[in-house]
Amino acid sequence: MTQAFPADSVGLVTPQALTFSEPLTLACGRTLNNYQLMVETYGELNASKSNAVLICHALSGDHHAAGYHSADDRKPGWWNGYIGPGKAIDTNKFFVVSLNNLGGCSGSTGPSSINPDTGTPWGADFPKLRVRDWVHSQARLADALGIGQWAAVVGGSLGGMQAMRWALEYPDRVRHCVVIASAMKLSAQNIAFNETARQAIMSDPHFHAGDYLSHNTYPKSGLSVARMIGHITYLSDHVMGEKFGRELRSGSFEQGLDDLVEFQVESYLRYQGDTFSERFDANTYILMTRALDYFDLAREYDDAPSVAFRRASCDFFVASFSTDWRFPVERSREIVDALISAQKNVSYAEVDSPYGHDAFLLPNDHYRESFSRYMAGITTE
Repeated sequence: MTQAFPADSVGLVTPQALTFSEPLTLACGRTLNNYQLMVETYGELNASKSNAVLICHALSGDHHAAGYHSADDRKPGWWNGYIGPGKAIDTNKFFVVSLNNLGGCSGSTGPSSINPDTGTPWGADFPKLRVRDWVHSQARLADALGIGQWAAVVGGSLGGMQAMRWALEYPDRVRHCVVIASAMKLSAQNIAFNETARQAIMSDPHFHAGDYLSHNTYPKSGLSVARMIGHITYLSDHVMGEKFGRELRSGSFEQGLDDLVEFQVESYLRYQGDTFSERFDANTYILMTRALDYFDLAREYDDAPSVAFRRASCDFFVASFSTDWRFPVERSREIVDALISAQKNVSYAEVDSPYGHDAFLLPNDHYRESFSRYMAGITTE
């Protein structure tokens, strides 16, 4: 039996693949002669093309940010709670564009795509990417859609890094920059978590130096462990304790019993790892975590964030979450302080939430109200 979609849902959506034939020179020095981006759009572009909003996804995200792919689809897009009629990113007002980044594994050209020069999957030979490469490809996307300026560029986590890079690379093409649960660069601890996850993948005997597809295999175990490591960092201690505590799934602590003791949290993490490894590409995971590690907004501005932000001409909204230890509130405050020093208009919301880094994806009244109020103030004419 098919479901009736909620009134505040964008309903059925159909992804579209856009092909770009103009060569794109990347920060690594290599060039992609052509590439494809998978895109979804919600709402209608107005006559002046002034109401467009770009959604930049985080590490494991993709183009499917809202709505449903079929009448029987039970799982909506990853940001469905905040994109739709009457929601923070109101599709009655905005034309919303969401894409799978270059290098992704959900339809955009990436390591699992066919290299036209060899006729085989790119694999480990796919060019290394930086956040600025995504921004440049997104600018090409805007051109293809006839959008000269975004009403807003919006992103959480790695998506927030893209939004900030947009403000610096294309200052005349962004009116508002929305940065949620993000940072101007990663801490050493964050880089360490990412490297541990990459080592889990690369140590899998089925990895074959990244050329596993040519060996008709897949590093499922390594990618599963990588996801488990990442997932732990996205949750707070409170959430882990509330959901699982020290509850057992099987076994016993009774003396004399040989049953293996298995905690509920262990079973949960294995499930998360297994399901993720079935839908995500290992080379894409390595590529995107490295782009995350390399991002440093102020590196080319003598490590002075306020100097970097002087290039921007847009207004900013920044949000952080109290229990997010992957991208703690201090990192967002640094962004806000740098923007104030650069004499930019900035609104800041520090949200109390028990849900860790994942809070930016989840329902929260303070977050929703602050986000909605800012987006409602964006003019589209």
